[in-house]
Amino acid sequence: MKSAYSFIHEALREKRNTPQWRDLLAKWRRGRAITQVEKPFNIARARRLGYKAKKGIIVVRVRVRRGQHKRPRPRKGRKSSKLSIRKNLRMNYQWIAEQRAARKFKNLEVLNSYKLGKDGKYYFFEVILVDPNAPEIKTDKQLSWICSKKHRGRAFRGLTSAAKKSRGLK
Repeated sequence: MKSAYSFIHEALREKRNTPQWRDLLAKWRRGRAITQVEKPFNIARARRLGYKAKKGIIVVRVRVRRGQHKRPRPRKGRKSSKLSIRKNLRMNYQWIAEQRAARKFKNLEVLNSYKLGKDGKYYFFEVILVDPNAPEIKTDKQLSWICSKKHRGRAFRGLTSAAKKSRGLK
């Protein structure tokens, strides 16, 4: 017997690579790089990662540019070691998206994130953020762990699932 979320997952998979999907990606491309959304696009994936429809939890869509991470060419000084302009980050795009969302919303903590899609220029991710000071979160048995001080700045310290993948811990 299948659950309702498995049907939602299959419907979203069939929706990819259709003209409507490409129009949606174009709309997101024209929008802001970090956008707060009312509810998650893929509700099944968000629920698996800890999303709940309650106060203190918000969802943010983040757009990250694809391609190499480049440094500007040096203009002055000794150039022998600085001439390379390619920079290989050890971070994956999802980790970058989580960090950008955490910088934008300083009072919130990153719970988790997932990939929405990509086009020729950008990756799109949805990041689930939690307000550790909200009374709804402090009383929730499953989310109260994020209220402790040792979980401050999770995205920057490599404690989220995307960061652990990038660090080789999964």
